[in-house]
Amino acid sequence: MELSEAVDWAAERKLGVLITIRSDGRPQSSDIVYYVDTGVFYISMTVGRAKAVNLRRDPRAVLHISDEKAWSYVSLDGTVELSPPTTTPGDATSDVLVDYYERLAGQHPDWDEYRQAMIDEGRLVARFTPTGAAGLIHG
Repeated sequence: MELSEAVDWAAERKLGVLITIRSDGRPQSSDIVYYVDTGVFYISMTVGRAKAVNLRRDPRAVLHISDEKAWSYVSLDGTVELSPPTTTPGDATSDVLVDYYERLAGQHPDWDEYRQAMIDEGRLVARFTPTGAAGLIHG
């Protein structure tokens, strides 16, 4: 499967499964929400969760996206770059998290409250860059 075809198909969706590598080599999977911008997948996560811990140690990952209505799927392999966690309402990570929210859910009723919640949760942004693709896309 061509990588560009897989990314274009995935960009029309927003739910996936991120598969990372545990310290003992076993896979660990997490349901995630993402958006795509110029071929890079943006994913919000928290500092202490397994996927963030795994990715700090080993940036390799697989992003699997399914569409049960079309009996289609794409499995992208690639690497992830983690932002620092947001620590102040105006830092770069906080701004990316606002963009993340807007792209996926629209306007938030209180951006100050949202930014503080992201700080309190220890949120950061993962940028997944795919390098290969496999899958089957039906109409």
